[in-house]
Amino acid sequence: MLPKRFLILLFLTIAISVQAQINEQELDKLIQETLTTFDVPGISVGVFKDGKVVYAKGHGVRSLTNKKDMNGETLVGVASNSKGFTCFALAMMVDEGKLNWDDPVRKYIPEFQLHDPWVTEHFTVRDLVTHRSGMGLGAGDLMFFPEGNDFSVKDVINNVKYLEPETSFRSKFAYNNNMFIIAGEVLKRVSGLSWEDFIETKIMKPVGMKNSKASYNRVTDKSNIIDAHTRAEGEVIQIPHDWSETANAAGGIVSNVPDMLAWAKFLMNDAVTESGERLLDKDLFHELWQLQTPLSVRPGDWYNSNFRGYGLGWFLTDVKGGHKQVYHTGGLLGTVTQFTMIPDLDLAIVVLTNQMNGNAFNAITNTIKDSYLGYENRNWLKTYGERNAKYLKYNDSIKAEVFKQVEKIKSSVTLPKPEQIVGTYTDDWFGDITIAHDGKSYSIACKRSARLFGELLPYNATTYVAKWNDRSYDADVFVQFTFNEKGEVVAASMKYIAPITDFSFDFHDLELKKTN
Repeated sequence: MLPKRFLILLFLTIAISVQAQINEQELDKLIQETLTTFDVPGISVGVFKDGKVVYAKGHGVRSLTNKKDMNGETLVGVASNSKGFTCFALAMMVDEGKLNWDDPVRKYIPEFQLHDPWVTEHFTVRDLVTHRSGMGLGAGDLMFFPEGNDFSVKDVINNVKYLEPETSFRSKFAYNNNMFIIAGEVLKRVSGLSWEDFIETKIMKPVGMKNSKASYNRVTDKSNIIDAHTRAEGEVIQIPHDWSETANAAGGIVSNVPDMLAWAKFLMNDAVTESGERLLDKDLFHELWQLQTPLSVRPGDWYNSNFRGYGLGWFLTDVKGGHKQVYHTGGLLGTVTQFTMIPDLDLAIVVLTNQMNGNAFNAITNTIKDSYLGYENRNWLKTYGERNAKYLKYNDSIKAEVFKQVEKIKSSVTLPKPEQIVGTYTDDWFGDITIAHDGKSYSIACKRSARLFGELLPYNATTYVAKWNDRSYDADVFVQFTFNEKGEVVAASMKYIAPITDFSFDFHDLELKKTN
């Protein structure tokens, strides 16, 4: 029998833990305040604990146009939370003996080629899904982002050889979507099924994800699906859904709170379905949640973490006292999502939103997580709210200064003549960008990404600003021209103006040469 003192301490510990856990009314209030603080039209949240769903609700509206309520069943594009599915699918192929994580990619895609021949030969399937290619953050994402481009998976495979590395191979983490697109092609060639068919039939169906689809275009009933929203020119507006089907293996899945909680339950049940079917060998499943690419933990980390890194399709860290956290986020234009599991607590948290502000899901997830970890209320809403306001003000000030300079310089006699600038500029992987002049003003257009067009405005004697017509992109860039000794433009480079620009607008990776 345990000593009386120990029993009292144990009782108090349990009581404090139970009292600390956020209740339904408190969570309702938090989410409502989050909607207001971050100007998000709609948020749905799910919490799974100790074998059961303890919260699954939507708040706000799914669309500013139709004003229909966001509810727990509302479908949302989960974006990069799809990457865990891609890696699980590949692991199933390993389980069947059709694939090995450390096989060279060229074993399955002989035409695969990177910038460095040695790296090409040694680049493995594992390298595709661990963000350690040596290429920079988001390298090549303009091949699928934003929607409206004409790049295919075949184009992505063909064009990655033009993307120059920023670091040596396997030396540094740099998030890369195109490698996951190629991983999806590996799955297709090995399994004989499209990535979409495999995910839906081999994973979603047995797991019990009844309303989820592997891509937006596969959603036939759109009666309860969000519209996307973003902040443009200081105001939150509705925008069209934006995701290229080419990149489904990197971020195409559409789901909702009940289905994502079913996915969490399945994963935390060691990859065994409710019917008792094991979809993946225990050791292979365990490997998915092992560190592959390390990331640093900042001093004074909020959760006293000792490690952080990327596994096979998942971010991994430890929180408060060594609890392993498995998590991912996802972002599309107009949508951000977060999926968090702490398996040894049998805890999962899902936050799906219809506005691209990650501070909102962080405030909610951290508050819920803290309540189960035993932290006192740290007021994440206030912390992230203040951070968000400061960040938006900072970015707006940068853009204001740039366009102030544009107004100041536009009548300068030192500006280049139109005949020096107009013409076609070509990048090896992105294709042609054309600059035209109608006698009054310049325009800029990307041939293979039709939605990227706008004004070209002077900034100084060698630099202009590309102001895209679609203001929801928030991705205006400097265009820096290179002149030869005759005063002729021979090349151009691009650089985003404000740090708020999504990293997938990787204009800085373009090496534009003037071709006419």
